[in-house]
Amino acid sequence: MAENNRRRRPQKEEESGWQFWLQTIALTIAIYAVFFLGFKFILSNDKVSGPSMQPTFENGDKVIATRHSSISRGDVIVLKAPDEPGSFYIKRVIGLPGDTVVSKNNKIYVNGKLYKEDFLKAGNKVKEPDTSLYAGKPYSYTYNFTLSTLAKNSPEWQQRYSSSYLKKVEQTNKVPAGTYFVMGDHRTVSKDSRIIGFIDKKSVIGEVKWRYWPLNKWTIF
Repeated sequence: MAENNRRRRPQKEEESGWQFWLQTIALTIAIYAVFFLGFKFILSNDKVSGPSMQPTFENGDKVIATRHSSISRGDVIVLKAPDEPGSFYIKRVIGLPGDTVVSKNNKIYVNGKLYKEDFLKAGNKVKEPDTSLYAGKPYSYTYNFTLSTLAKNSPEWQQRYSSSYLKKVEQTNKVPAGTYFVMGDHRTVSKDSRIIGFIDKKSVIGEVKWRYWPLNKWTIF
């Protein structure tokens, strides 16, 4: 009887070992599947490239954005670059569909009211170098424009849009339906809607919610 028990123990231990490894493999696959599906349909992992959002975001910062967010004015979004297929931009939403947008004397007016851009406070303190076109101006400096004047005078807009589309924007000074007007926080260097035009809602990858790198600048937005 004792001999039979000794024979059974190794067999049970072997079965238990296989079960442990099968469970571990299955759990690992499940975790990878959750991460894969999460970043494919819910989240987006992106890296900031360039100076257009300084000093809010620096070149090399890594962020997590949520897909399918309800976009509000002031949100920072990751979007497909309309002028560079395969590239992505990170910008801030200034104008929502139907908004009028005017920049005058370094202030933004949305729908006729002063838009308080508290997110530009850090940029107000950083000056452009003497070699810059805007030497001595703060990063946040915004030249005068309206959507109407951009539609009328911007060569880039004239290349992107039909004359009838531009005529409507010129007459209304409004952000067209289904689009956003975006800008970078580093206004003096940012290639944004002032140049590349309105951003289609379908081009938005997600809304930036978390900067996780570098660790000393870990921030929830």
